[in-house]
Amino acid sequence: MRHKQINNTPINQIMLILIIVLICILIFKNLLYYLPGFLGAMTLYILFRSSYFTLTEQRKWNKSLASILFILISIVFIVLPIWAIVDYLIPQVRSFLDNTDQIVNQFNQVKVFLSDKPLLQDIDLSDEALLNFLQRLTKYIPSILNSVMEVGVNILVTLFVLYFMLVYGRPMESYIRRGIPFSETSKNEIWKEVDLMVRSNAIGIPILGLCQGLVAMLGYYIFGVESFILLGILTGVSSIIPVLGTMTIYIPVCITVLATSSLGSGIGLTLYCFLLVGGIDNILRFTILKTLGNVPPLITVFGVLLGLNMFGMLGLIFGPLILSSVGVLIKVYSNEYGKGNATDLIELEIKK
Repeated sequence: MRHKQINNTPINQIMLILIIVLICILIFKNLLYYLPGFLGAMTLYILFRSSYFTLTEQRKWNKSLASILFILISIVFIVLPIWAIVDYLIPQVRSFLDNTDQIVNQFNQVKVFLSDKPLLQDIDLSDEALLNFLQRLTKYIPSILNSVMEVGVNILVTLFVLYFMLVYGRPMESYIRRGIPFSETSKNEIWKEVDLMVRSNAIGIPILGLCQGLVAMLGYYIFGVESFILLGILTGVSSIIPVLGTMTIYIPVCITVLATSSLGSGIGLTLYCFLLVGGIDNILRFTILKTLGNVPPLITVFGVLLGLNMFGMLGLIFGPLILSSVGVLIKVYSNEYGKGNATDLIELEIKK
């Protein structure tokens, strides 16, 4: 009696997939320190690939020279501005925190101002609350200083990886496309979503932060706020905070001006911030940012929360991408296995 032989093909496929997954986990775990560098290189590659291929394939530029050109562009327009902002912020924040007498004096004035205001009088503004807040704030400064080396290393990794990604861009893309076990329709769907999310967030978020920061800085200067440059930069940076955004900076500033300066300046600054600093967010989202990619607000908000927790600052780009990937994978599933998918309809038309 002959026994039916077990088909080993599915088992071999499963074993191969498991081995690939385990090796990827091992690599990911041991290169986690350099993950921001790889993600940064991926972001820049997506932003530059079209221009790079235009130079190298249509205008016949040397691939290495073209790659070096885009690395220099990255250094001049991305690395140096970030370094300048950090170099300015760290001593300014240190100086502000060291001036405890002025902080306590303004805090007491704010406390007196809010003591008889409805709703606001319930906020805990005791001396213990102030000290606890300052202690929590000062804890972040050493960690920021310690992370400078990590940021520097990952910038070098980004530029190094970007060079090879650009030079070997076409073979790399071809290899990845062959490795994705889906139809061309699904592959194009995935690439379209990745390109949309990376471009809209990598370009849109800095534009939004820069514009809000400059507008806020101008308002602080007009209404006589001290350290208006520092507060303007912090306002621009705070635009990445989900839901609250720039309000986390300009509301405390407005309350402080109301409590320590003239009532007219305080009311004027408050109206300026709510109408212009807050309003420019909506204006940009419906003009510039919409042309980059009409990303649903919920995906942006919850994607940023997810990404910041997973990847740090680069999570601003890849968090929304991960969240939106759920919808993309549903489309892929519909394309590949859904009833009446596009591939099946084409085959039916051919048979007819």
